[in-house]
Amino acid sequence: MLWLSATGLVIMTAFIAWQVYGRYVENDTPTWTSNGSVLIMAWFILLGASVGIREGNHLSFDVLLLVLGPRTKAVLHTISDLVVVAFAFGMIIYGVQLADTTWTSTIPNIGISGAFNYFAVIWGGLVMLMFSLERILRRMVGLPTARFGDQGHPEESQMVGEPFADKDNRGFPERQ
Repeated sequence: MLWLSATGLVIMTAFIAWQVYGRYVENDTPTWTSNGSVLIMAWFILLGASVGIREGNHLSFDVLLLVLGPRTKAVLHTISDLVVVAFAFGMIIYGVQLADTTWTSTIPNIGISGAFNYFAVIWGGLVMLMFSLERILRRMVGLPTARFGDQGHPEESQMVGEPFADKDNRGFPERQ
């Protein structure tokens, strides 16, 4: 998912570079690059945000957690994930409504339905929902879940039979 988001960033950068080149070198600005870049930006931001949720990099206030025990921390982490689940449901529900409302309109200079602007919101909400539920289920069965700022703990050295050396500092397998 992160790879897909990064690809979107590269494509958007290429679109903007093409627009600048067309404007200042060719003296003929391509009209589709601006709307295309905004459309791609919505996709890579929402997909990147969902990856941040899976990896525990979403915004949180952890001051209280510094003085609480592990069970209370787990409960508060689960509540945090449930709030993200509710937010993801909102993204899905309202994204569908917005897509339905704009289905008959056309994005200027691209010629596709205006609903494509909101498909990213729907898809991002679905992926956020899936990753948040994964975090809750992992916590329920006793597997470690990543949290922003965690440094990996020796007691979490075993995760589904794999040695700790194969994991990043948050307990997830290293990306290849």
